[in-house]
Amino acid sequence: MNIRLTHIGTATMLLEIGSLRLLTDPVFDPAGGRYFFGYGTHSVKLSEPAIRAENLGRLDAILLSHDHHEDNLDRAGRALLPLAGKVITTSAGAKRLKGNAIGLKAWQSTILEAQDIKITVTAAPAHHGTLGSHLIVGETTGFILQWEGQTHGALYISGDTVWFNGLREIGQRFRVGTAILHIGAARFPILGPVRFTLNAREAVQIIHALQPQRVIPIHYEGWEHFKETGTAAKQVFEASDIKEKILWLPLGKPADVDI
Repeated sequence: MNIRLTHIGTATMLLEIGSLRLLTDPVFDPAGGRYFFGYGTHSVKLSEPAIRAENLGRLDAILLSHDHHEDNLDRAGRALLPLAGKVITTSAGAKRLKGNAIGLKAWQSTILEAQDIKITVTAAPAHHGTLGSHLIVGETTGFILQWEGQTHGALYISGDTVWFNGLREIGQRFRVGTAILHIGAARFPILGPVRFTLNAREAVQIIHALQPQRVIPIHYEGWEHFKETGTAAKQVFEASDIKEKILWLPLGKPADVDI
């Protein structure tokens, strides 16, 4: 089944699946802002969103990997939350956001439904940091989307995570057809070697573990604390045995993808 994907920037993507319109991790502030993430960390937003928030149209749901970092939910993105039918996020995030937010723990599911399609959204485990730092950073989640008519298997969205062995369980529970991976190797000099998102080598580990047919990298541009560019990640992928699986989406341009 073909769906339409539009990568807007960072981890913000519009997914048009049947008549349902879903948005991931909404970030729409202008470039140039300075943001603070706690523990002495900060970053500058370097680029504009490829599509302005007011031009998005109807949103049936927002899939929010976490609400407490502004490179995944900024001020303009936060203003969109009450306009969506549902906001699906972590259990901790739903308590903070209230309103139309639905909180899921790992492996819990909820349903998004229209006349022409029914999507089961399942929370996937995620660790937002190496060396145990995820326990301090706070809860994040990935998502697994399933609907009738998928050609290759489920759609997996990693959310902000690093590689850890718990990700192998995704492949044990689901046949993953397409994986959307948050890369960028996010890191802050003040915290030394601690990294908060996948680098390309870890992305290759996930691909080996889950064996998807297609992989779409996102979350590699637009912020000062992303330390591995898309160009650098592409070099790692091209040197690996999974290079034929990688699909880079041009920012702001809808792409029809067979899922």
